Amino acid sequence: MNSGSAMNVATSNAASSGQGITQLENMLRRQPGVAANWFLLAAALRRAGRHDDAWHADLSGVHASSRDPQLLEAAVAMNDARLDESEAILRARLAALPADPVGTRMLGEVHWRRGDMSGALALVARALELAPGFDLARDFMIRLLLQTNRLTDALEHVEFLAGSPVKSPGHDLLLASVLVRLGDQERAGAIYQRLLAQMPHQPQVWQNLGHVLKTLGRQGEAIDAYRQAVSRQPTMGEAWWSLANLKTVKLGPDDIAAMERALAVLEPERAKRAEDVFHLHFSLGKALEDAGDYAAAFAHYDRGNRLRRTMVAHDAADFSAEAAAMAATFSSAFIGAMGPGGCPARDPIFVVGLPRSGSTLVEQILASHSQVEGTMELPEMMMIAGRLQSRVDEGEFPDFAAMVASLTPADRLRLGEEYIALTRVHRQTDRPLFVDKMPNNWQHVGLIKLILPNAKIVDARRHPLSCCLSGWKQHFARGQTFTYDLDDIGRYYRDYVGLMAAYDVAAPRAVHRVIYERMVADTEAEVRRLLDYLGLPFEPACLEFHRNTRAVRTASSEQVRQPIFTDGVDHWRHFEPWLDPLKAALGDVATRYPEVPEGLA
Repeated sequence: MNSGSAMNVATSNAASSGQGITQLENMLRRQPGVAANWFLLAAALRRAGRHDDAWHADLSGVHASSRDPQLLEAAVAMNDARLDESEAILRARLAALPADPVGTRMLGEVHWRRGDMSGALALVARALELAPGFDLARDFMIRLLLQTNRLTDALEHVEFLAGSPVKSPGHDLLLASVLVRLGDQERAGAIYQRLLAQMPHQPQVWQNLGHVLKTLGRQGEAIDAYRQAVSRQPTMGEAWWSLANLKTVKLGPDDIAAMERALAVLEPERAKRAEDVFHLHFSLGKALEDAGDYAAAFAHYDRGNRLRRTMVAHDAADFSAEAAAMAATFSSAFIGAMGPGGCPARDPIFVVGLPRSGSTLVEQILASHSQVEGTMELPEMMMIAGRLQSRVDEGEFPDFAAMVASLTPADRLRLGEEYIALTRVHRQTDRPLFVDKMPNNWQHVGLIKLILPNAKIVDARRHPLSCCLSGWKQHFARGQTFTYDLDDIGRYYRDYVGLMAAYDVAAPRAVHRVIYERMVADTEAEVRRLLDYLGLPFEPACLEFHRNTRAVRTASSEQVRQPIFTDGVDHWRHFEPWLDPLKAALGDVATRYPEVPEGLA
């Protein structure tokens, strides 16, 4: 008989009787390895209002389960990617022991490894119902919720976890991570500072604190935090890149020497420490560029990009086909045939384009208006689009066009309302409009107008050689997998221009274009044009955007806290001798720039 079957009828009755707790405690003193009895005791203690004791009992049950042969067998199979075998073991176990929280959580992990997020969430939630003090299951639940961008739910769980009788800095770090995602930088920073006061020799925590301080605009303190990180771990590539990525900071000769020493130290572990290595190459590229040694800078950027490219998946041909299909789908005839529908909310202003196109500048200008709130790069529209695409991938529709054509006015209303509901968590003020600055949403302009017909779309565009080179020199924390090869990024820019041009024809003047070079040359005129498109009155504060103290998380965070400067407009020319692959990929897109359609000039 499996050890869990010790939870027999007598035990169950004992747990529900007045003497149940004492009886269970006596049993567990004799047989502490019976996990099921620990979970029974936890439930009885919880009913008696002894919540801390109940939490300890749940944790003891989890510890006892770690020695269960059946669970160990399922864990080995799962970690060896034998998911069918692991699931069979766990389902057989749960058929006999349906109230087993550890087996339930493990089955949830099997579902997660298969990509079944909804199944995983349901099973882990069930495990927590059975054992609320199962800290590892709650930690897993929080990470699942973060992956699905359910931030308020994640915050509820992480704050519950903070009450665990087994204190762990990991719980505090997880809370800070959720707070950062929610935009509560101040509270997250306070957590990091408290942890560092207790344990100052933690380079990762220093780096995290630096990220928060940078976002809040406290650049001097951010620099100090990043330097604290690299002083404790000189090979910490991400911390070096965080310094370089402030853009307004120049790393000097001593820094260059320190980074070169770090690369030499990492050389024997190059394969294992690839992330540190490519971060150091990007950082050295920036330092040498600032020093005016453009050939050496390009060489380091190139080495960093080549290494990073081996670690990401991007198929330029497939992406081009998707962009062309999107352009073909949203023709003027198709848009007309779909008719009215969607959510009538006027709240969102989508700022789209490529990374490093000036989109953060546009967002900062708009967020300086009294009627517009700046949020961040929000993933919700991409999540909705991805879910719709999955219906094609799973064979429900032959292609994306058929799937979109199937959306009824009620479907479009529901999807638009879903977007508004999901993004509400990011809004901290009562301003009527807000900016969603996810640049990749240019891929979804047609869908946006179908489900949010009154939303505004602003296309932030910059000279293709300048924009693509700037993106190639940038290491992004996540996504943007097309930026690590000059051919890839050139083709991506060309696809972007092609789709936006097609949409200009299909829905004239639905998208407002901001040309970065024009914004730099005549800021007030371009700001007035932008506000006219949005139906907003001009406010002088929009020209004083650099005084706005709002949190900014993107790579341009420090640049938008300064007045507009012209130095970066033609900076790409320093690297022109090495840009032939990019020019070839762009084709005539570069020579036609800016090519603004009639009515948008």
